[in-house]
Amino acid sequence: MRPMSGTPPTPRFSHPARLRNGTAVLIRAIRPDDRQRIIDAFHKLEQETIYTRFFSAKKELTEADLGRIDAADFEHAVVLVATLPSGDDEIIIGGGAYTVLDRPGEPKTAEVSFTVEEDYHGQGLSGLFMRLLTQIGREHGIQRFEAEVLAGNVAMLKVFQRSGLPMSKQVEDGVVHVAMDLDKAAA
Repeated sequence: MRPMSGTPPTPRFSHPARLRNGTAVLIRAIRPDDRQRIIDAFHKLEQETIYTRFFSAKKELTEADLGRIDAADFEHAVVLVATLPSGDDEIIIGGGAYTVLDRPGEPKTAEVSFTVEEDYHGQGLSGLFMRLLTQIGREHGIQRFEAEVLAGNVAMLKVFQRSGLPMSKQVEDGVVHVAMDLDKAAA
């Protein structure tokens, strides 16, 4: 099937994996038909998870949030989702993404983020997203990942620490700004 005129083709990325508890998941590129799956996944999240991801309470995803689905082109933005089969469909249980930041004259940098449904916390999914996004980022010339993490989100800070990437942190007003070097020589 060819994309409609003016619509970029959907990136093809698929990576089967197993979580620590043995659950088989598929990590794949987000697709335009995932919109309702993303909304459904968001509605399953606890408020604390929403707050740690968005730094505020919210009941619904905005059109800007959902716009990341269509913006995922594997050049300026990469969005991966973890799915489980569900009958003839699938359920999204987590996502990892990066968006290239527009900083002329600086190393090519992307902001990285993750969201994992609470039933799958501690199963290695964020670490898996981190490894895959690092690999994809390097293939596309990304030199540095950055993230803003609430200081109380110890689990996410550990994911970045365990990535093995050279990392610097700055704390301001309860938010940790993390910068990680993707230079292959440092990995």
